[in-house]
Amino acid sequence: MGMNEIKFRVWHIPQIPMKPFEVPVWDYHDGKRICEMLADYDDFQFKNNIKPDYANVNGVQYFDPEENDWLDVTDDDIEEIMTREQGER
Repeated sequence: MGMNEIKFRVWHIPQIPMKPFEVPVWDYHDGKRICEMLADYDDFQFKNNIKPDYANVNGVQYFDPEENDWLDVTDDDIEEIMTREQGER
């Protein structure tokens, strides 16, 4: 299974403790880029007095068919996921 066959999504909470905004993304790297953009956007709003304060958090997840659940993923995890997926071919 290739990188584009694994389902990824970004979750973003613009103000804790509200529920997360979730959006599907093409792959892990696209998800990381979107997380960075969302953080930059929140920072822009704060610096320009659009939001008086905020406590945000976000991340990238992938759907693990073995767990049948969405799991948070990091740079270190991607290597392991891709190695496991290539071994199952």
